[in-house]
Amino acid sequence: MRKIIWAARHLRPALWKGNIGSTKRFDFCSVYINQRVCECKHPLYVVSRALSANAATGVVELSRDGPLMEYGRRIAAGELLDGDASQLDTLGELQRLYDDLVANAGASRLDAYAASQRSARRSWWYSPRFTPVRGLYLYGGVGTGKTMLMDLFYHQLPRSWRKRRIHFHDFMLNVHARLQKHRGVADPLEIVGGEISNESILLCLDEFMVTDVADALILNRLFTHLFNNGVVLVATSNRAPDKLYEGGLQRDLFLPFIATLKERCVVHQIGSYLDYRKMTSAEEGFYFVGKHASKVLEQKFRELIGENVAAPEEVEVVMGRKLQVPLGANGCAYFPFDQLCDRPLGAADYFGLFKKFHTLAVEGVPIFGPANRTAAYRFVTLIDVMYENRARLLCSAEGSPMELFEKVVTISDAATTRGLSDVCVDNDLGFAKDRTISRLTEMNSREYLEQHHHLHPNCN
Repeated sequence: MRKIIWAARHLRPALWKGNIGSTKRFDFCSVYINQRVCECKHPLYVVSRALSANAATGVVELSRDGPLMEYGRRIAAGELLDGDASQLDTLGELQRLYDDLVANAGASRLDAYAASQRSARRSWWYSPRFTPVRGLYLYGGVGTGKTMLMDLFYHQLPRSWRKRRIHFHDFMLNVHARLQKHRGVADPLEIVGGEISNESILLCLDEFMVTDVADALILNRLFTHLFNNGVVLVATSNRAPDKLYEGGLQRDLFLPFIATLKERCVVHQIGSYLDYRKMTSAEEGFYFVGKHASKVLEQKFRELIGENVAAPEEVEVVMGRKLQVPLGANGCAYFPFDQLCDRPLGAADYFGLFKKFHTLAVEGVPIFGPANRTAAYRFVTLIDVMYENRARLLCSAEGSPMELFEKVVTISDAATTRGLSDVCVDNDLGFAKDRTISRLTEMNSREYLEQHHHLHPNCN
């Protein structure tokens, strides 16, 4: 394997320059898929074979950088598992986008320094640019590596580019804060679209999921302005575009956004059925179930804060709002479940909480059903925000992660749940629960907790 990597690294410069006849574009993913995944599992091995096969016909032009080469490096280093054809197929799309962006970097105004020189001569709001590059919308099951692949792609791009990677919840909070700032303007969405596109031409949104009617009603106009200003979108989601905001209020007004999204993005499904989050060493963390779970939770919380005294605290969230924390100390916050998820709180409150705290203890997470559907939605959002911030979770619960959502089903699954009483039939929550179960499992794994300790080396 090391010889293959060495050969690829040393062949790349010579192949890139190419001094014999016309060059041919080498497509990692196409070669990999066409040469049968089961016969040769490693992309760099395929590179070696492809170079030999094409040596007689001319010089092959090989991409020197990009997500596919980095993916191969991580497999060789043992950082990723080998042989996932679905991920490699997706990497082909990400490599396509990477190559298109590099080829059109000037026309797309991606480089911040070049763009700043042009903006001195011409303001962004007078010169909308419709980029020739189509973005990418990745969707698929939970734990299949969507976020990992998008992040891998994002971190291969030049640092000088105007790019931003952000969770969809956080992005929409930012949009609403900007709209509040521009109240009274004839078309505040045009101003907000101009501001965002001036800051970021490439926009990577993780966990694209529309559940709020206020978001649904503005997305088409917002993204029309963004796309007209040259923005390229990369998004991950658990749902196909046609399933977004399914069953939502006034969905007919949301449908034009789906058409716009499919026009400006290549839609790609990750077909893997593996949940990589559940392949971690689970049950190493602080998820407590049972008669004395609350007492154990309180004891663990006091161990984590050490000699510090826990006391009520206050956290500032968006637009001047403040969140009351019942107990906090040493970067750890303690909440009864009902104070965190049975009150009118949302993603903005949770993001504000984790700007100050890296660890959260939640006491008394219930089994979810029709009676506490709204609390279940808030719990899903809370776990999403915690996962995005790589925060540590301690909780006492009435059941395992799977048992918490056993009574929450989609419409299509409702027919198979005749033996359960008090079933909560909810498509959005039914789709979201798999992601939450997966993330709760990973957040209690040794690997996740080690990563948390690396980010916060001074915490207990």
